[in-house]
Amino acid sequence: MKRTLVIGDIHGGLRALQQVMQRATVTTEDTLVFLGDYVDGWSESAQVIDFLIKLSAKQPCIFIKGNHDLWCEGWLEMGLAPHHWLLHGGSSTAKSYQRYNIEAKLAHLAFFSQMKYYYIDSQNRLFVHGGFTSVYGPEQEEDETVCCWDRTLWETAVSMDKNLSSTLYPKRFKRFKEIFIGHTPTLNYHTDLPMHRANIWNIDTGAAFHGKLTLMDATTKEYWQSDIVQTLYPGEEGRGKK
Repeated sequence: MKRTLVIGDIHGGLRALQQVMQRATVTTEDTLVFLGDYVDGWSESAQVIDFLIKLSAKQPCIFIKGNHDLWCEGWLEMGLAPHHWLLHGGSSTAKSYQRYNIEAKLAHLAFFSQMKYYYIDSQNRLFVHGGFTSVYGPEQEEDETVCCWDRTLWETAVSMDKNLSSTLYPKRFKRFKEIFIGHTPTLNYHTDLPMHRANIWNIDTGAAFHGKLTLMDATTKEYWQSDIVQTLYPGEEGRGKK
């Protein structure tokens, strides 16, 4: 049976990605939607990109761009390494590229440049890294990079009454049947499980820190998780504190 599988923020944790894909018994019949932040954290950021490029040649994949991917793309293109990027996982990403030649880096840059800021499927389900602010949807954002950074969508969902009728949801929520996001770790809410508020699913379960990587079936909501990613990279700190 063909599935649409959604994968949360990876942050350089290739071992976690391989593990969770194995646990979900992913096949080439499945469509994989990655919610962004492939890099910055654990020591295999460049290797994650290698893996994803090869994977996309074997089966349908949708790659959403995250804020950390924006930073890495800027570094690959212009050599820009902002101090705040280096402090938030960029230093481990740069180190993972030390043995990559210019041709390999250009291939990765092309991969980053082709990522989508959001994806809407045939069932009117939105997949986006962070969120959006326009009541008319992400298509109407003046700056598409808002989709990589926004947290107000999720913050609004969390603050809403759980018993609120869907007819009373904010307009931007009602534009879509469901919305799948990453970006804001559920660890911030004291859980390493996916969270569901209104019609939004947050599946960033803290793989960059002391959480797990999550893969979810977008239709059934069955999900699989890696081990705590830190246990797969002994001696490393990932991105440290949230």
